[in-house]
Amino acid sequence: MQNPSCPSCESPKTIKSGIIKDRQRYRCKACEYHFTVQKKGKQIDNYYVVKALQLYMEGVSYREIERILGVSHVSVMNWVKKYKLKAPAQFNYRPTYKILNYSELAEHFANRKNLQGNGMIITEIGDKFMMIKWERFKD
Repeated sequence: MQNPSCPSCESPKTIKSGIIKDRQRYRCKACEYHFTVQKKGKQIDNYYVVKALQLYMEGVSYREIERILGVSHVSVMNWVKKYKLKAPAQFNYRPTYKILNYSELAEHFANRKNLQGNGMIITEIGDKFMMIKWERFKD
């Protein structure tokens, strides 16, 4: 296995130089720079990050997002913080959601009563669809 190149001068002439906090430390022979390589963690697909943030902006709680997407609620909180999203204003209504497959979604739209007096957003989640629904304000 080849040693990583130096992040300071990009020289390939690096050698191992001990271990710090269970991570390999390296030293560059060209510029004498010491560094450790980044820990490779499990990266979550950006698709789920976007979906989680969309759900958050629609008023879905962190725990509900965790149940829907299978992503830790702590990760969702960290993404909200990272992208500096503001929590939506609290209204007198709470959106409801359903997870539907394609045929259930088509059946829902076939009934005209389901379309009246409601606002809704449909988003794809894998091979299913999520319908977020709330009552419209009446003037």
